[in-house]
Amino acid sequence: MNSAELGKKIKEARLAKKMTQSEVVGDFITRNMLSQIESGVACPSIKTLQYLARVLEIPVKDLIPDESGNETQPVDDSIVAILLKAKDAFRSGNYALAIDITQPMSVESSPFHDESCAILAMSCLSLAKEKEQDGQLKDAAKWAEKAVEYADKGIYSGREVKTKALLMLDELAEKL
Repeated sequence: MNSAELGKKIKEARLAKKMTQSEVVGDFITRNMLSQIESGVACPSIKTLQYLARVLEIPVKDLIPDESGNETQPVDDSIVAILLKAKDAFRSGNYALAIDITQPMSVESSPFHDESCAILAMSCLSLAKEKEQDGQLKDAAKWAEKAVEYADKGIYSGREVKTKALLMLDELAEKL
């Protein structure tokens, strides 16, 4: 499902509930942002999708396509749940698990390619730092290179993560 189709679904759900855009957004997002989402100009984050689904009283799974091209993903295996697990793993410092969970969703055809690449970039950089501290310099360089690769992908591509990873690679090159 592309942004236009997603926006259409959200707008249809809002109109079915006879709600204005202002009533839907509350204090969470702006009315302008909802307008952009409904028109397909903007793609909402996972957190925004969860919020909209809750307000519109529709299951999040109805708004998220699976990678096989079907419209919805089973609730217990939803891509949102997987991303939330990856974020929890990252927050708890389990970077390898965050990478394992998120890597399958980093393909460009995935509906959450952007989010998964952001998580992967930060996880790879953090894992590189751990490896460097443990004296595993070659492994640290490998993970820093992956951080650079993922930091360049998606709409959340981060100059900060990429810069830190490149600086780390320079330092590691001197040590190796």
